Amino acid sequence: MIETLETIQNRVLWLATNMIHHANYNRPNPDGSKVGGHQASSASMVTILTALYFHYLNAGDLVSVKPHASPAYHAIQYLLGQISRDYLPRLREFGGLQAYPSRTKDPDKVDFSTGSVGLGAVAPLFAALADRYTRVHFGAGAPRRFVAIVGDAELDEGNVWEALLDDSLNTLNNMLLIIDLNRQSLDRVVPGIKANRLKALFAGCNWRVIEAKYGRHLQEYFDRPDGDRLRICIDEMNNAAYQSLIRLPGPAMRAQLLAIDPKLEALLADVPDDRLGALISNLGGHDFQELFDRFAEADADANRPTVLFAYTIKGWGLPIAGHPLNHSMLLEPEQIEALRAELGVGEDEWAGFPAGSTTADLIEKRRQHLFPADAAAPPAPTLTVPDTIPLPAGGLVSTQQQFGRALLAISREEALAKHMVTVSPDVSVSTNLSGWINKMGVFTASSHEESSQEHWTVTESGQHIELGISEMNLFMALGMLGLANELLQKPLLPIGTVYDPFICRGLDAFIYSLYSESKFIIAGTPSGVTLSPEGGAHQSTVTSSLGMELPNLHFYEPCYSDELLWILLASLRDLLDRENGRATYLRLSTKPIDQAPLEAARARLGEERLRRQVLAGGYRLHDWRGAEDVYKEYLVHIAAAGAMIPEALAAAAMLEQEGIPANVLNITSPRRLYETWQASYKGLPEKSQAGSANPFNWLIPHNERHAPLITVNDGASHAFAWLGSIFGMYTVPLGVDKFGQSGDRASLYRAMEIDSTAIVDAALKALERIGL
Repeated sequence: MIETLETIQNRVLWLATNMIHHANYNRPNPDGSKVGGHQASSASMVTILTALYFHYLNAGDLVSVKPHASPAYHAIQYLLGQISRDYLPRLREFGGLQAYPSRTKDPDKVDFSTGSVGLGAVAPLFAALADRYTRVHFGAGAPRRFVAIVGDAELDEGNVWEALLDDSLNTLNNMLLIIDLNRQSLDRVVPGIKANRLKALFAGCNWRVIEAKYGRHLQEYFDRPDGDRLRICIDEMNNAAYQSLIRLPGPAMRAQLLAIDPKLEALLADVPDDRLGALISNLGGHDFQELFDRFAEADADANRPTVLFAYTIKGWGLPIAGHPLNHSMLLEPEQIEALRAELGVGEDEWAGFPAGSTTADLIEKRRQHLFPADAAAPPAPTLTVPDTIPLPAGGLVSTQQQFGRALLAISREEALAKHMVTVSPDVSVSTNLSGWINKMGVFTASSHEESSQEHWTVTESGQHIELGISEMNLFMALGMLGLANELLQKPLLPIGTVYDPFICRGLDAFIYSLYSESKFIIAGTPSGVTLSPEGGAHQSTVTSSLGMELPNLHFYEPCYSDELLWILLASLRDLLDRENGRATYLRLSTKPIDQAPLEAARARLGEERLRRQVLAGGYRLHDWRGAEDVYKEYLVHIAAAGAMIPEALAAAAMLEQEGIPANVLNITSPRRLYETWQASYKGLPEKSQAGSANPFNWLIPHNERHAPLITVNDGASHAFAWLGSIFGMYTVPLGVDKFGQSGDRASLYRAMEIDSTAIVDAALKALERIGL
């Protein structure tokens, strides 16, 4: 079997290398930009990937592939019949194979998107947590394993260690992390001492640490008389020296080894010069039997995850093997032809294996094993989310308070609540999740760790996952829970909470999860300088802009309790739409707000119309046409969101006392408005959710578009500044454009010029500027 696997491995090496060569040398390149690719990085992975897909993996196992090994991965999927040969010449081409594995852009099945910043390294770990959760709550099903393959240099990324340090993850025994230890990064050879330090760190995080350091051929020589001298010689050689050694021709390599230890002469006497290089470079990560044994060893540990350090050579099998700068190095055309001849590739450069051959038979057997015909996902349960549910509200209530109450109310919808899971990075109490947790309990991945924490029950049946203080872990967990339907065929409705300013701390993982088209709800709270006592370090400024601009995301910043409830229910409904739904970001506040103005709007508009407009992005909270003794030619529009609504209403009252009519537009989702505007501008056949064919008549009718617009945001002013562009209105954007400090709320608002007085001043100046 191993001989057959070596044949497959060589074809994978050729196809991966040739895909990159074709993209850079043979395919037309209209703009002349470097296409690039990573022939050396793919080459170091071919044995590991071949061992996984043609021996180890079972149907249902999920794998995260090292980003730069994308060509090798796609070559394997081609041999397994998962993509047509037409895609092989289309690496890094628009609509073709992506530079790095992408679950949403590649034509073959990619389990986890990867991209060289440590996120793909831990995505399977959080998916394993989601798997453990769904097995407890929805039934076991067939066992599955989670495998991540990463380069050793990718372990420089801090998010990897944040994940390893979280206690909720260190009992996941179906997780295998394979380190492609080729000891080279982009620009350098990694110091040898680093591998030992990494192993110690994993062990300290309760991981089982195993290694595939040397292949069986080299181990055989170690077992001979004086073989320990050869092991010591290689073990004590620094990485740079080893990489240099394996690039030498046989006679020069022998001379260098004997210069280190003359007693090696007898041991190596039966090794011809032309085979000496193969012996010295026989590392465990390129030896099938060594890998098989290590994989079996990993499966044998029933208590914890396993990391396998697989020693490899970057550029293995290529003339650039071991070159210190081979990361982006490309083989020249003559080197490609020599490789083709060496690997026995015929006239057809994209050929697989002839039907009926031993190799083709093994591949077909593995195809049927990995992709069984009866592997269709079970039908998803039909879940219904109501438009609204009874929820007491009134008096002074913050959106953060109402968020907690809304979750508790939704928990009474048993069929729906069964699929909901909340996640928080040690801020559950301060983000108002206590009610939900008190009722639903805290989930533990280990039945041996069931306990009570103050008033919370910690059990396998809990529906809240409490993480340590790591926003990266939060967004990775939400991302994988939000893909449970696609990865595990178990639909979940994940909801996370985080202090709003620290969304930026987890931004890489947030973007990664959105790029993977995960569906979840994240509540950022408290937000803005409204969190006045906490000071500038805890006062968010740019998060509303992130909500506006990140793809695959809805963004809402409600002010009133019913707005929050309607938005939350609509967001849950959107999570159930696996084709077109998006994740949702809620920007909330701890500012208590009087609910009476919403009741006035409800009386004027009717509840259903109001709810529809809230979800569409905004509504006229205060309409000047209800004011008396005002001069309508001096009309001003004030558009605000969230915690700024009371200041906007106060400013409108002050203006009307001076005879200046003012509308207050409650912008519940500037993003929904922006997207409606863009759809209208581009001529897309899309009707506003507010029920009007003209997308903004319900906010600003035609006869009011001459008036100036003042926008107010407890965040960067530019996030709302575009609103006036819809109709070419004179606009004054107010917002938080500098860092805050500790103080009372009124002082902070005044300093940032977002208080009611600043709004009035901006309105008067705008009227003066346009000559009214």
